[in-house]
Amino acid sequence: GTSHLLIWEPRPRTVWLGHPEKRDQRYPRNVINNQKYNFFTFLPGVLFNQFKYFFNLYFLLLACSQFVPEMRLGALYTYWVPLGFVLAVTVIREAVEETRCYVRDREVNCQAYSRLTARGQPPVFLFITQNQRVPADMIFLRTSEKNGSCFLRTDQLDGETDWKLRLPVACTQRLPTAADLLQIRSYVYAEEPNIDIHNFVGTFTREDSDPPISESLSIENTLWAGTVIASGTVVGVVLYTGRELRSVMNTSNPRSKIGLFDLEVNCLTKILFGALVVVSLVMVALQHFAGRWYLQIIRFLLLFSNIIPISLRVNLDMGKIVYSWVIRRDSKIPGTVVRSSTIPEQLGRISYLLTDKTGTLTQNEMVFKRLHLGTVAYSLDSMDEVQSHIFSVYTQQSQDPPAQKGPTLTTKVRRTMSSRVHEAVKAIALCHNVTPVYESNGVTDQAEAEKQYEDSCRVYQASSPDEVALVQWTESVGLTLVGRDQSSMQLRTPGDQILNFTILQIFPFTYESKRMGVIVRDESTGEITFYMKGADVVMAGIVQYNDWLEEECGNMAREGLRVLVVAKKSLAEEQYQDFEARYVQAKLSVHDRSLKVATVIESLEMEMELLCLTGVEDQLQADVRPTLETLRNAGIKVWMLTGDKLETATCTAKNAHLVTRNQDIHVFRLVTNRSEAHLELNAFRRKHDCALVISGDSLEVGAGTPPTGSSWECASLPALGRGGDGGNDVSMIQESDCGVGVEGKEGKQASLAADFSITQFKHLGRLLMVHGRNSYKRSAALSQFAVFSSVFYFASVPLYQGFLIIGYSTIYTMFPVFSLVLDKDVKSEVAMLYPELYKDLLKGRPLSYKTFLIWVLISIYQGSTIMYGALLLFESEFVHIVAISFTSLILTELLMVALTIQTWHWLMTVAELLSLACYIASLVFLHEFIDVYFIATLSFLWKVSVITLVSCLPLYVLKYLRRRFSPPSYSKLTS
Repeated sequence: GTSHLLIWEPRPRTVWLGHPEKRDQRYPRNVINNQKYNFFTFLPGVLFNQFKYFFNLYFLLLACSQFVPEMRLGALYTYWVPLGFVLAVTVIREAVEETRCYVRDREVNCQAYSRLTARGQPPVFLFITQNQRVPADMIFLRTSEKNGSCFLRTDQLDGETDWKLRLPVACTQRLPTAADLLQIRSYVYAEEPNIDIHNFVGTFTREDSDPPISESLSIENTLWAGTVIASGTVVGVVLYTGRELRSVMNTSNPRSKIGLFDLEVNCLTKILFGALVVVSLVMVALQHFAGRWYLQIIRFLLLFSNIIPISLRVNLDMGKIVYSWVIRRDSKIPGTVVRSSTIPEQLGRISYLLTDKTGTLTQNEMVFKRLHLGTVAYSLDSMDEVQSHIFSVYTQQSQDPPAQKGPTLTTKVRRTMSSRVHEAVKAIALCHNVTPVYESNGVTDQAEAEKQYEDSCRVYQASSPDEVALVQWTESVGLTLVGRDQSSMQLRTPGDQILNFTILQIFPFTYESKRMGVIVRDESTGEITFYMKGADVVMAGIVQYNDWLEEECGNMAREGLRVLVVAKKSLAEEQYQDFEARYVQAKLSVHDRSLKVATVIESLEMEMELLCLTGVEDQLQADVRPTLETLRNAGIKVWMLTGDKLETATCTAKNAHLVTRNQDIHVFRLVTNRSEAHLELNAFRRKHDCALVISGDSLEVGAGTPPTGSSWECASLPALGRGGDGGNDVSMIQESDCGVGVEGKEGKQASLAADFSITQFKHLGRLLMVHGRNSYKRSAALSQFAVFSSVFYFASVPLYQGFLIIGYSTIYTMFPVFSLVLDKDVKSEVAMLYPELYKDLLKGRPLSYKTFLIWVLISIYQGSTIMYGALLLFESEFVHIVAISFTSLILTELLMVALTIQTWHWLMTVAELLSLACYIASLVFLHEFIDVYFIATLSFLWKVSVITLVSCLPLYVLKYLRRRFSPPSYSKLTS
């Protein structure tokens, strides 16, 4: 029942159930597609991406020019073979990635599901069993679970690993069997498809009952595509498919990243091309622009075309593959994945690092640290006092003291203190969204385990680790949450009694409201109580006046604790009934539903009794401090992003040593326009060595859009945070120049979107200091060398024909030049110990116009030495010039590689000897170019030796002098 919509605009819809005559909606096809190309666009797309860079376009034009007879210089293969090789490598690499992507998509798209359908009617209802992925956005109608709810795993959608509780539509859950769904006449009204995965507005109406029943639908009744059913079997009705899915609307097409390095090489190529044009014009000018001079210019351009080396492209591509392989194989950072093999050298030049807080710098494991009651506070070392208070409350109820001479004053004070502590602990034990799940022998047999409420096999499930920490704490002081379903909760007291509470209403936490509430009825007394907990900023206006809340919240936040304020209010029966009627009415409205619902709830939220403050702390990841220290010493500026309170964020930053103990902290005040932001920035600039704290609102005003083309080289390091920034990290990773994901407890969403993914934050240091630095330095050496080797024989191009040119740019010199990929200036331990070396790399860039020019000058010097040397020591025959100069050329190049290398690796020696051997062996086949008998003579040997010495010795001397008098920083560490 799916087909294409030609014009697609999101609009609200009604899905009819049991109305065969009204089944006329058309849905988009329900397939997932993550590929960049399809069958027809693959080749054009890949080629376009290759040729939009000047570097590749140049070679294409060059090769095509050889089809024109007037411009033909040599055999066609000398131009097309290298170009074909480069393109083949690229096409194969892209094809492999696309195929992998296609296979993954196909696996998802071909999953089969059971349908519930009546003869003659299109299928509407789907069965989804435990551990199955939800295939489309659906409304949850019924479940097989006794407790009438189910859990979802949403880590592929929002990156959070905690399970989410979902509830079926009440009137369909009450039907005796699933097949009865086909008998009822009803419809679902739903809002238009949109991007918000945390909210949903809809209604479910059953028409065939008298009167018709209407139920409001919210996010709790939805099953979004991409989530996985964690418990039971569910039946749902499909609402949105294909491109209307929440998950599809939330994914942006990832841009294909091009490293800054490749762009620089592209730029240098343009400069070389400019030089080419100038040289060609000079040559034509020397002939006074005689005859068809424009053709002459083109011929000269082609003659000198080898100045721009195609072997550079081959070497750089192969280099990237090697770097990626080395990173994967590094045993010191196990589990590291390279998803984008096009930008490893980008890791060597990072100036700014944006890191998420929760799950990246911290473990996202909360520990309960403090309970504050206003007059008294309990911390970890005094929790046994809390326990004894709870114990005394429950033991005294059962045995009231005999009426003797009246209780003494001390016990009275003690009793009021106990009851205050008890009220606070009870509120924390009831006001949450936590469900205890019992697992016996790995199989979830709820009924059996719940009968005994066995502590050993109880696990708490909740959508936030803060809540789990609170419930675990109430268990440790004596009030244990042992059971929960949609409508009730059970607590166990220290005296092993079970307290039953009916859940009348629950108001879930949202990022806007920053609070959650629950209304419960105590079954033993019939009392109705409204409990609430939330952030101090919102709760301050809800609780009765007091003089300690603000101050204590500030104190706790400065210690790095996440603070929650807990309050309660007792409700009379009629007060509650009145509230319920208004609340149900508000929930059924389709327009402005959230506003109307909020207004009704706010009528309860006043003058509440403040019970206590709780403080939980997020533990730091292992080795965060030394890693941040390393990054700072390497000259990388680190920004931490978080949705937490300002004080908590500042405290975590100090804790992690992101800010040094004695460093000033400048808090950027809230600004509303650019001029205010400017003034505030100037105030910050006047301070010395100061950390900046800025809120998202001010950042939006101040930053606007950063200047394009500015050198904002960022790495982003997300794991998934909550607070105001849940799920922000994937977009952060995709936008950054280089995205690194940390596989945390928070799901794998971020690490799947990242260019590099690591298993622990501390691995980042090695990834940048060792691998990033090496990749960048090696690529720089490679590109300069390739340019050198081409400019270097440009004086002699017309001498060498066909195979000699191909041989020169591939077999004879490729191995040794490529062996530069293995070169490293210092051992990896030294690079880790002295992160300042990374900073040096950013200052004295290994690939800059200056270093590039030096290489070009060297090559011109050597090229002319060889050329004119061969002419000076001229033999009687032209063939001999070729032999002498070509042999000198090869030897000089091999010696230059040896000169460039900093640390010898056995493979490099092999590469040098192998190249020489290849050259000598091939002389036998090259007799049309080179006279083999002449090579065996002494005169040949001494001439080659002299020329090679003259071209290389000065450079060796210069290198020695430079190392002696202004050595690079790393050489001081290696000597």
